[in-house]
Amino acid sequence: MHLAWLIPALNAAAFVIVALVGRWLPGRGAFVSILAMAAGFALWLIALADMLGGGASVVSYGVEWLTAGGTTIGWGARIDRLAIVMLGLVTFVALLVQVYSLEYMRGDSRFGWYFAVHSLFGAAMLALVLADNLLFLYIAWELVGLGSYLLIGHWWERRSAAEAAKKAFITTRIGDVGLLIGIILLFRATGTFDISDIIAAAQSGAIGQGTLTASALLLFMGAMGKSAQFPFHVWLPDAMEGPTPVSALIHAATMVAAGVYLVARMLPLFELAPVVMLVVAVIGLITFLYAGTLALVMTDIKRALAYSTISHLGLMMLSLGAFGLAAAIFHLVAHGVSKAMLFLGAGSVMHGMDEETDIRLMGGLRRAMPLTALIFIIGAASLAGVAPLSGFFSKDEVLVAVLEHGSPAFLALTLAGVALSALYMARLVWLTFFGSARSANAEHAHESPALMTVPLLLLAFFALTLGAIAIDWGSMHHGFAYWMTEGHEKFHIVPWLTVASLVLAVGGIALGWHVYGRGEYAAQAHHAIASRFPTVHRVLLNKYYMDDMYQWVIDRIALTFSRFIALFDRAVVNDRGVDGAALAVQLTSWWLRLTQTGRLYNYGAAMGAGAVALALAWWALLG
Repeated sequence: MHLAWLIPALNAAAFVIVALVGRWLPGRGAFVSILAMAAGFALWLIALADMLGGGASVVSYGVEWLTAGGTTIGWGARIDRLAIVMLGLVTFVALLVQVYSLEYMRGDSRFGWYFAVHSLFGAAMLALVLADNLLFLYIAWELVGLGSYLLIGHWWERRSAAEAAKKAFITTRIGDVGLLIGIILLFRATGTFDISDIIAAAQSGAIGQGTLTASALLLFMGAMGKSAQFPFHVWLPDAMEGPTPVSALIHAATMVAAGVYLVARMLPLFELAPVVMLVVAVIGLITFLYAGTLALVMTDIKRALAYSTISHLGLMMLSLGAFGLAAAIFHLVAHGVSKAMLFLGAGSVMHGMDEETDIRLMGGLRRAMPLTALIFIIGAASLAGVAPLSGFFSKDEVLVAVLEHGSPAFLALTLAGVALSALYMARLVWLTFFGSARSANAEHAHESPALMTVPLLLLAFFALTLGAIAIDWGSMHHGFAYWMTEGHEKFHIVPWLTVASLVLAVGGIALGWHVYGRGEYAAQAHHAIASRFPTVHRVLLNKYYMDDMYQWVIDRIALTFSRFIALFDRAVVNDRGVDGAALAVQLTSWWLRLTQTGRLYNYGAAMGAGAVALALAWWALLG
C-alpha cells in the first residue's frame, strides 16, 4: 500500500515523455501511456492484496511542501478502502479504453497527443483519489478539468468540439469556485487542509454549525459541477463531441466520478449538517428523474447514453444523501463497468456504420454485429437493474438506503426512476439492434477488430459477475458493504422492495418492446409519439429549455453587465481615473507656463495688475 503513490506518478511521467518525445517513438508513444496505466493497475492489485492479506486498513504518508504563517502544507496520500476501490475502477477502465483507442484512433493526426493527454487525465484523477488534504485535492481537481477540456476538444478544428470543450470547462468552473471557497472556510475554521483533521475537528464541535453547513454546501457545489448534477448537467451531453473512447473514460471512471468521490470522502462532514444531506438527496433525485426523461427522446446514441450517465450519477448522489455510502460506491463501480462497455459498444457500432450516430438510421445490427449486440444488451440490462447482473445489486442497495433514511415520497419517485431507466435502455437496444436495417450503413455494418472487442468482452464479464461481491458468502466474505464500511453496514434484501424493482425493470423493458421493438412499427414510433404528445415531446426534445435559459442569462444579463463594466472601465477608470490625472497635470503645466515666461515686462504687467486688484479690493471693502 505504500507504493500506491507510484500509480499517478507513473502516468504523470508518461504524459511528460509522450508529450515531449512521443513523435520520435514507435506508435508516437502510445505504448508508454498504456504501459504506465498497466503498471498502475498491477500496483493496485498489489495494494489490494496487501489490504486483504491483513495489512493496515488505512495507510497515510507524505512529504512537507511548505510552511507559511505557522501552517505546514504537504503532498500526501491516504490509502483506505474507498481509495482502493476508486484506484481499481480508474486504472482498469482507463487501461481498457487506451487499448481500445489503439484501433479506434488509428490514423488520427494527433494520435500521440491523444495518448499523452490520456495519461495526464489519468494521473490527475488518481492523484485526486489519493490526496490526503483538500489543497492537494483541489490542484488535482483542476487538472482533471484541464484534461477533460483537452480530450473533449481533441478535434478542435470542428467548431462543435471546440465549443463543447469550452462549455465543459466553464460550467465546471462555476462549481469549482464554490469548492475553493468551501475549502478556504474549512481552513479558516480549523487551520489545516488535512481531510482527517478537518473531519475530526468537525466531529468534536470545533467548527460552528453555520460554517459547517456553508462549507459543506460549497463542497457539494463543486461536486455538482464535476458530476453533472442538475442544473450544472448541461456540459455532459455536449462532451460527446470528443472521441468515443474519451466519452467512455469520462462517463465511467474519471471526471464524473470525481464529484461522487468527493462527497463520499467528505461524507462524515456532510452527515453533521442535516440540511446539506437533504440538499444532496433532493438534487440527486431531481437529476435522476430529469435526465431519465431526456434519455427517452435522444436520437443520437452517445447523447442517449450521456443522459443515462447523468441520471445514474443522480442516483449515486441520492444514495449518499440517504447515508448509503457503500451502496453509492458499489453503484459507481457497477455503473462504471457497464457504462464503459456501453460507450465502447457505441463506438463499435459507429466504427461498423461509418461513424453514424442516429439510432433512427440503425436497426437490425444484431445480425451484422452479433458480438457487439450481445455485449451492449448485457450493459443495458445491468443498468436497467435486471438480476443477476451487477447493476441489479447496486440499485437494490440504493433503494434500501432510500427506504431506511428517506420519506415514502422519495422512495416512490426513486422507483419511478428505476422504471424509467429500464424504459430508455430498452428503447436504445430495440431501435439499434432489432427490427430491420433502416439505412445503407446499417445494411453494410460489420463487427469491429479484436483490439476493440477484447476490452468489451472483459467489461461484459465483470458486468455479469461483479454482483457476486455484494453478497455475504459466510466467513470468507461478508459482502462489499461490510468490507467497505468495516462492518458498519451489510448487504441485505428487503423482499417486497426487490420484487417491486424487478417488476418495474421488466415492465420498463416490456413497454420499450411494445413501443419500439415490434417489427416495422419501430421505424414510426418516434413520429407516432411526437404526434400524440406534441407539447411534451417538444419540451423534452429541447431539454426543458435549460440551454436556452442559460443562453438568455448569458445574452441578457452576463453580457449586458459586461458591457456596463466595459463602459465604466473606459469612461470612468480609464478616461477619468487614468487619462484624467494625466490631463490635469497637462493643463496645470500649461497654466504655469503662462506665468513663468522669463520676460521682465510680463512680470511687471502682472505686478501692476496685482496692485490694481488690491487697490480695488481695498476701496470696495472700505467703501
